[in-house]
Amino acid sequence: MFHLEEETEDDLWEVEALYDLCFAPGREALSSYRLRDGVPKVAPLCLVLRDESRAVSAAIRYWPVRVGTAPTLLLGPVAVHPTRQGEGLGALLIHESMTEARRLGWERVLLVGDAPYYRRFGFTRREGVMMPPPTNPDRVLGFELKAGAWEGVTGEVTRGDGLAGSDGRPLCLSPASSTTP
Repeated sequence: MFHLEEETEDDLWEVEALYDLCFAPGREALSSYRLRDGVPKVAPLCLVLRDESRAVSAAIRYWPVRVGTAPTLLLGPVAVHPTRQGEGLGALLIHESMTEARRLGWERVLLVGDAPYYRRFGFTRREGVMMPPPTNPDRVLGFELKAGAWEGVTGEVTRGDGLAGSDGRPLCLSPASSTTP
């Protein structure tokens, strides 16, 4: 039995310990962390799964970024405790959080990850989307929360300061967008 909850400030150290356990030392030196540093995460999309003993078994976070001028969600990190891997917890977090992101009015999601894993969720390689170096371009993947949301969206990925309100909704959408939050 798992409990899905929005991450709170009280969860910070337990979630960080999970990320330290699941990822290599120096994970915070990755280019994606430079896009997150000092930028508030999109809180309603940052979720934890707690097991029956209330321990964090899995966690996912999202951050606002811009691709060119287009507001975009940066997914990651997502981690599952090694003793719980293979139980579908990562998939559950990805599906639940992207459903909520769509409901909140976000149009596209970006991540840096393994295409064979994320392909099953509908992520595809994004040509012309440039993460800060030294990111391998083959690992830059995107997903459309709204049909056509990636059409014509290219450029550098930059910090998303001021893109998300406290309710997690995007404060501005791409100029071509017909969606209003």
